[in-house]
Amino acid sequence: MNSEQPLLAVSDLSHLYAPGKGFEQVSFDLFPGEVLGIVGESGSGKSTLLRALSARLTPQQGQIHYQGRDLYAMSESDRRRLLRTEWGVVHQHPLDGLRPQVSAGGNIGERLMAVGQRHYGEIRQQASRWLEEVEIPVSRLDDLPVTFSGGMQQRLQIARNLVTQPKLVFMDEPTGGLDVSVQARLLDLLRTLVQEMNLAVIIVTHDLGVARLLAHRLLVMKEGRVVESGLTDRVLDDPHHAYTQLLVSSVLG
Repeated sequence: MNSEQPLLAVSDLSHLYAPGKGFEQVSFDLFPGEVLGIVGESGSGKSTLLRALSARLTPQQGQIHYQGRDLYAMSESDRRRLLRTEWGVVHQHPLDGLRPQVSAGGNIGERLMAVGQRHYGEIRQQASRWLEEVEIPVSRLDDLPVTFSGGMQQRLQIARNLVTQPKLVFMDEPTGGLDVSVQARLLDLLRTLVQEMNLAVIIVTHDLGVARLLAHRLLVMKEGRVVESGLTDRVLDDPHHAYTQLLVSSVLG
């Protein structure tokens, strides 16, 4: 799984917008095909960290290198291009990551056009194939996302993000707000797609079950700091830090 060069190298990243709010001194490497889970309770700073990692919030300190390039030394237009092409962002609330008044096919097609595809028939064909990939009936191709269920909207958002074959996808509580059976199907789908496409993923979740199913490695955050990190099974089966022990026991209890 690990190649020589990390896809993303993060060193001493900090962003505090109020005392105890945000995150500080976060460092890690992420390799191609690796899934990193960031876990912790609400308010631990994990979603703010994800925004900084995905070029949507300029950190106050520290550096992020993507394929050896300093992310925040790039122009803003280059960072935006990354988000449209080589990266994907899956939001907790799917309509935040979709254009509600554009058809399902159009939502997927927009990403393809961002990477230079122009042939209408080919774009429509790829959009249809991706709907099938995420278990949405192709008959819904021209329907608006607002007519979809929450689980279907989330699958459409995933299709929109993955159609350009990105190298790195950021996911913020992707199963939040969905009922348990829909969550389970979505997680199965995500795990399959991540493996098939050799995706690198950073996933923020408060759900340790989601983390165990998807992530190879974990960062555990408490009050803006990483208190424990390591291979997922090791962290969850043999937690060293008192806070991690508390998180794991509250799930089991």
